[in-house]
Amino acid sequence: MEHTRALVALTMFLLSYATDSAGDFTAVSKLRRNSQVTGGLCAHLIEPAGFPCTEHSTETKDGYLLGLQRVSSRSTIVRGEMGPPVLLIHGLFMAGDAWFMNSASESLGFILAEQGFDVWVGNVRGTRWSHGHVSLSVKNKEFWDWSWEELALYDLAEMIRYVNSITKAKILVVGHSQGTIMSLAAFTKPDIVEMVKAAALLCPISYLDHITTNFVLRLVKMRLDEIILGLGIHELNFKSNMGTQIMDMMCEGHIHCDIWLSAITGKNCCFNDSRIDFYLEYEPHPSSSKNLHHLFQMIRKGNFAMYDYGMWKNLMHYKQPEPPEFDISQIPTSLPLWMGYGGNDALADVIDVQHTLKQLKRKPDLLYIEEYGHIDFLLSIRAKEDVYDDMIMFFNSVQKISSFK
Repeated sequence: MEHTRALVALTMFLLSYATDSAGDFTAVSKLRRNSQVTGGLCAHLIEPAGFPCTEHSTETKDGYLLGLQRVSSRSTIVRGEMGPPVLLIHGLFMAGDAWFMNSASESLGFILAEQGFDVWVGNVRGTRWSHGHVSLSVKNKEFWDWSWEELALYDLAEMIRYVNSITKAKILVVGHSQGTIMSLAAFTKPDIVEMVKAAALLCPISYLDHITTNFVLRLVKMRLDEIILGLGIHELNFKSNMGTQIMDMMCEGHIHCDIWLSAITGKNCCFNDSRIDFYLEYEPHPSSSKNLHHLFQMIRKGNFAMYDYGMWKNLMHYKQPEPPEFDISQIPTSLPLWMGYGGNDALADVIDVQHTLKQLKRKPDLLYIEEYGHIDFLLSIRAKEDVYDDMIMFFNSVQKISSFK
């Protein structure tokens, strides 16, 4: 029943895009309007929690202007010294605010700052904390002509380069969900990975052909991604007028939103659904239809490859009929990796995670939690004790080893 309701809502959403010639993307509910006001992530969410924060901006090679935030603790400011830089990379339909959604004692961004890390928060193109393009408007279809491939090879590459240039140090990278796809693809490139000291991947994804979410599988089977592109829809923005109304309808009484989320990501054991209203002030962020299409290609084909344009366009673009695959066996063995994954994750399925592990030449440090779902690694009220303490111990051990070299 919930799956059917969600499919109807998505159909309404797509039809609203196809028929809305005005292109009005202003949210209509009071709850959503709160997230549309001007100002950066620092002023909205981080500084009110008592953490020093500065806004930064950098430009990718293809002209996108990315927003980053640098977060520290007051004790770090008093001491006048910064710890090792760590870059946080969010998931699909999210942005840098995802790392600060819970209390200061529960959110990874705050926890890392309190532990003395020099925290950098990444926001990929198209999200509300990034700043557009040097020449393209968000109303141009060309602005949305990208997938996670560009997010990896342009956005993440530029964020790492920028943080490295400011701190003069190699970077610790933390990715969640889409952030792990980006990371694994980027780490196959020597010029990117040479600036990275270690990486922690939450719900690691490079293969998606064993996902267990029936809702997503139904969308893949009905080829929703191709329908969207066929309708000329290039931006997926659930903060549009119709999108906001649908989110309100789906989340009426809160329980529907939790069920809908579980239908997509898997059952989450420790997600605090009493905070859904607060989460929805910030989430979801826009993404591109091409990005969704690329992810659905991965589900259908079972590969970890560049975007498939079709045979003839592939020949022009790649000089071969099939898109090249990202060979994660090329990730250097000198790069320490840590991975956390869960038994209830319907997106980063255990079988697919094992596939990823077999491809890597260096065995990562692993943390497996049977009852955890996809969102638990980000928003569980127990995540500090269950996940983050182990991750920080890994980072500290990497720092100690490097200090002796």
